[in-house]
Amino acid sequence: MNDARKPEEPIVCARCGKTAETLPVTWTCSVENGSRHYICDSCARENIRSIEGRLDSAWW
Repeated sequence: MNDARKPEEPIVCARCGKTAETLPVTWTCSVENGSRHYICDSCARENIRSIEGRLDSAWW
């Protein structure tokens, strides 16, 4: 089963390539074109404005 809380293989940051065996609560997960993309906490902090800019207007 492909559950974000129980990954079948190591989690990899889509930006820097950092890996984690289990999903850290500080990482961000987005679904793009049906696939999950994870962003580590460091990359998320560095790119927060870009991430917020992609949210649907319903979030605001």
